[in-house]
This record gives sequence, C-alpha cells and structure tokens, in this order.
Amino acid sequence: MEPEEASAQEDAGSRLMLRVERPVYDEEFLGTQLLHRKQNSTSFRQKLADKFRCSSERAKAAALSFLPILTWLPSYPVKQYLLSDVISGLSTGVVQLPQGLAYALLAAVPPVYGLYSSFYPVLLYTFFGTSRHVSMGTFAVVSLMIGGAVVREVPDNMVTFPANASNSCSTDEGLSPINARRVQVAVVLTTMVGIIQFVFGLLRFGFVAIYLTEPLVRGFTTAAAVHVVISQLKYLLGVKTARFSGPLSAIYSVKEVFSQIRQTNIPSLLLGLSCTVFLYGIKVLNERFKKNLPVPIPGEIIVVIVSTGVSYGIPLEKYNVSIVGHIPSGLRAPAIPDFSLALNLIPDAFAVAIVGFSMCISLSKTFALKYGYSVDGNQELIALGLCNFLSSFFHTFAITCSMSRSLVQESTGGKTQIAGLLASLMVLLVVLAIGFVFQPLPQTALAAIIIVNLVGMFKQFRDIPPLWRTSKIELAIWLVSFVASVLLGLDYGLLAAVAFAIITVIYRTQRYKVSFSGGEIFHSNSSIYFANSDRYVNKLKEKTGVNPEELQAAQEAKRKQKKKENKEKNSSIKICAKVYETEDATQEVVPQSQEMQEVRNGELEDKHGEPTSEEAVFLEPLSSVHSIILDWTAVNFIDSVGAKAIKQVIKEYASVDVRVVIAGCNRTVLDELNMLQFFSEELSTNVVFPSVHDAVLRCQCSRSPGASSEA
Repeated sequence: MEPEEASAQEDAGSRLMLRVERPVYDEEFLGTQLLHRKQNSTSFRQKLADKFRCSSERAKAAALSFLPILTWLPSYPVKQYLLSDVISGLSTGVVQLPQGLAYALLAAVPPVYGLYSSFYPVLLYTFFGTSRHVSMGTFAVVSLMIGGAVVREVPDNMVTFPANASNSCSTDEGLSPINARRVQVAVVLTTMVGIIQFVFGLLRFGFVAIYLTEPLVRGFTTAAAVHVVISQLKYLLGVKTARFSGPLSAIYSVKEVFSQIRQTNIPSLLLGLSCTVFLYGIKVLNERFKKNLPVPIPGEIIVVIVSTGVSYGIPLEKYNVSIVGHIPSGLRAPAIPDFSLALNLIPDAFAVAIVGFSMCISLSKTFALKYGYSVDGNQELIALGLCNFLSSFFHTFAITCSMSRSLVQESTGGKTQIAGLLASLMVLLVVLAIGFVFQPLPQTALAAIIIVNLVGMFKQFRDIPPLWRTSKIELAIWLVSFVASVLLGLDYGLLAAVAFAIITVIYRTQRYKVSFSGGEIFHSNSSIYFANSDRYVNKLKEKTGVNPEELQAAQEAKRKQKKKENKEKNSSIKICAKVYETEDATQEVVPQSQEMQEVRNGELEDKHGEPTSEEAVFLEPLSSVHSIILDWTAVNFIDSVGAKAIKQVIKEYASVDVRVVIAGCNRTVLDELNMLQFFSEELSTNVVFPSVHDAVLRCQCSRSPGASSEA
C-alpha cells in the first residue's frame, strides 16, 4: 500500500462518520403511516375564553411588561450603578439643554417648547422603556418633519385664524398669533403620533420597522441632514426668508437664501462660524481622546454660555442679530389639543410615528446587543406612544432617541434610565429657575449646534463605495431614498423609498437563481407565487432542455410522416392489384403484414416482429430525461397561481413520459398545497418526497429493469 493511500485512510478513519439506512419515504406513506395529527377539538369560543382568562400570574406578567421599571428598579445595585448614572445623567443633561433649544427651531416653534419636549417624554420613558442606554428627547430628523408639517399648515403669510386659535397657546405668554397657531399644530400632530405608536404597540406591530431597511434609513437620514442644514442657513447668515414645505422645498429654500445673500448680517455670520469651528474641534477632540477623557468635553453648553455672555456684554440685538427671546418661567398648565387640525396631518403623523420608532428601535438593539440584554419592539412602540401622547397635553412636540446624546450617555458610564431621569431633571431646573438667562442666546449659535451635530449623518456618504462593491440593489435603495427625500420632501420621500424597497423585493423574487444538477434535479432559491410562477416554469423547461410542447409537436410530426409512408405503401399495393387484374389472373390482395412481404420479394421478412405504424412512434423515447426532481428546500410559500402552474407542468411532462416529483417540501407548504386542492386521483401525494435523496432513489428505481415488481 502506498504511503499516501495509508495516510488518507487514517484521515478518513479519524473523522466522524454518519450512516443512515432506512426505506425511501414519500408523502403518501408519511401521511398515512408515520404522521398522525391530533384533532384539535378546542372551539373558537374556548380559545377566546383562554385568551382573556385572568389570573394573578397573568396580571403580574402584564404589569411587568407594561411597566418595565418594575423589573429592574427593585434590584437596582445602588453602590455599583448610582455614581455612574449620576455622572452620565449630568453629562447628558448638559447636551440635552442646548439641543432642546436648537431643535425647537427645526420644529418651527419657540425654543422653550424644546425644553418642554426634553423633560416630560424623558421622564415618562424611564417608566415604560426597555432600553437602558438610549437618550430620549428632541431629534433633528423628527423635529424637521414636524416643522415641515407646521409650516405647510401655518405659512408665514397666514394672518387669519379661527376663533379658538388661542385655546391652548395664548398671546399673553409672549407668543405671536402665528407662533401660537404653529404650537397648536405641532401639539396635535404629536398627539396623533402617540396614538398611532401606542395602537401599533398593542397590535404587536413592532415588525413594521423591518420595512425600513438600513440603506433606506441611512439614505433618508442623510437627506434629512441636507434639509436641516438648508433650513439653518438663514439663521447662520442672519437673513429673513420664508420657510417652504412639500416637494422641491429644499431647492426653493436654497434659492430664497441666495436671493438674500447680499443682506447677510456680518456679526451673525462671524459668531455662527466661530461656534461651528469651535464645536467641530471639540467633537474631533472628544472622538480622538475618548479613552482618556472621563467625560466628553461639553462643547454645546460652552457655546451656549459663552455666546449668551457675549450677547449680554454686547447687545447683539442692536446689530440685528436674532436671539431666542422670551422664555417663560415655570411649566404651563396642561391643555387639550385642538383636534380640528388633525385631518390634514394624518399622513404626517404616520410618517413621524414610523420614522421615530425606527430610529429608536435600531439604536436600542445596538446597545442591547453590545451589553447583553434584550429590548421589546412592541413595548418600545407603547413607550414611545405614551411619551408622545401624554406629553402632548403639556405642549411638547414629538420625540425619539438621539444618537449623539445616547452615545454621550453610554460613554460616560450610564447603566440604566436613571441617567435619563437625571438629565430630564436638569432641564426641569432650567425651565423653573434659570430659563430667563438664555433669552439673549443668539439663534446663530443654535444653528451652529444643529449643523455640527449632523456631521455623523453626513459621514453616511461613505456607505456608497462599500455598497457598490457588495450590493448594487441596496445601493440603489440608498440613492433613491436620498434623492427622493431631498427633492420630494421627507414625507413623500419616505413613501417613495419604501415603495422602491418593496419593488426591489419583488424584483429579487422574480430574478432568482436556478440550477439543474445531476441531470434531473431542478433547484431555485425562491417561493412560487403569481409574480414568478411563469418564469419558474420557463426556466424549468430551459434548464432541463425538455419542452413538452416541442416534444409533442415532434411526436405529431413523426406520426404524420408515418401516416404518409403507410399511405404510399397502401397505394403501391393497389397498383399491384390492378396489374394482376389486367393480366386476367385471379389474385387476392392480402393484408400488409403477411403476403405483402412476399409481393416485395421478401424485403420485410425479417422485420416481422417489429411494431409498425403509429405504435412505433409512441414506443420511441421522446427525451433522454426520464425524471425531473423539483428541489423545494428553499420554497417558503406557494399560492393558487403557483400551484396551478406546477400541477399543469407535471401533467405536460407526464404526457411525454417524463416523471416530475417534488422533494424537500416543508410542512407549511404541504398544508398550503392541501388547502389549494393540489392533490387528486390523478396526482397523488406519492410525488412528494421528504428529501432530494429519497426522490433520486425512487426515480432511479423506477427506471431500472423490474422496477415495477420491486416497487
């Protein structure tokens, strides 16, 4: 024995071997002999009663699910977690305060409403949320979507209002009539967003976020960053321009800003650029030295304090620099939103609800995966819904989690939502006691804070080269989401992006890959339904090289040719008979299979035993392929159109003596086939096999000599 062969045998002997010996199974045998399903005798009424039966265990589980704080607060490790949560909460609050003021500008409401939105929802999320690390509150994308709806409903040139325009926002609070109306629109929109999210959570619709794929969300948020920057240009330049909403609003806004470029306020521009450069430098330092810094440098609060101090020392209002203005002290009394404004806001409410939840759940799952705990998507919907709905009665606008603040909360050691609670209490302190300090804060400084916080979103342009190399379809989703959202606006852009993403799914199911291996196994990686059943059948015929229609046509041509040949032979017999009659000889014309062979001088004598006429045509094999195995391992579902197509193709192949069987079909698809009445007396369940190997063995056995007796 050669050394190589010996070593190969040793390697084979050292490996684990699996040998299975069993009969070949088909679905007919499995269904009648092995699988005995228990009949479910439970009625619908009993199921409904069991569903709503109340017990102490169920009540406790429902309470813990609805109020997740009850699961972790009783066992909160004070010594290990409290100090970290306090440091994290104070650090996050320092960032949340200026962002709340800034993002209110995006929502087209006065800055104090950004502070309200940074307190009430954050406080509520502590009780209802399941994520330990996300920082709830104002967020640029959601604030901009709200601002778009607000400006559309209450444009700058709107001067007349209904009689109840001041029900919830009176002008004695320092608000102009137009700002009071805009606050009402933002509040009722937030109420509707909360209702939608809460209802979706109760209906267990947490899965809706899967339709917002990562490329779609990243393209959408990048487009939102473009809209945000464009909206802040007027504050940075210190010019007065109208706000636009709807399709092409970004183009109109840029055109409007550049038309006023000569009116640029130089002090506002210089201050804004200085704040922008400083904040960007702080962001770079925090990123580079994040391992060495105990807490990130609070660039935003430094900018707020310094620019406010500059505004105090140098009255910037004299130089026409826009400032925050009046900030009322204390919290406002709750009020019922004006639901007469709700009808036009329904599409906006759905868009904001879905985008807000998508942002929240994606970031929550990222932190949960990193720190080894789980988040409940449905409970997150309920938590967001309650935060938005209940807070809206206290004059807030819609919120979600912020990536920048969440990273601050996580990097400074935050362990639980106690950190978020402390951050909200810091905002409350400002609202109650020192809010008036920020009244001279220049709006250009807030614009700088907003723009610098979007740097991370603009870095998403780096997605394009990797997507080009890995998945051009996902690249197309990213680009369509970005372009549509920039040109059509965030609401219509999101709708267009989701529609395009769904179209790509349909395209993939129609353009699936198929293979034909072993001369008889046909495999495809897609389910079979109305949109791709025709392509499945066409690819089957193409890959196997067996087209029943063509074979039947060839068979018909052979049959006609044989008839023609037989007709010529019969005519020659008649000619011979006439010749005999003219010679006055009494001869008898006998059938072709006997004496005709003697007439032709014994020419066909040795072909006596061969089939003649049409019999020969039908006994000849029409194709070298005798069996085709449809590998349905990857098939997840089939509809009525797909079932009819498969049934028809099985019959077509049977007409040309090619047997088609199905292998690897899961129980769900089998149940669907039974419901669709796929099986009948002509097509029984013995054409379905649990594995490809079973099907191959049965097909080989059917072709071998004596197969019928063995079977």
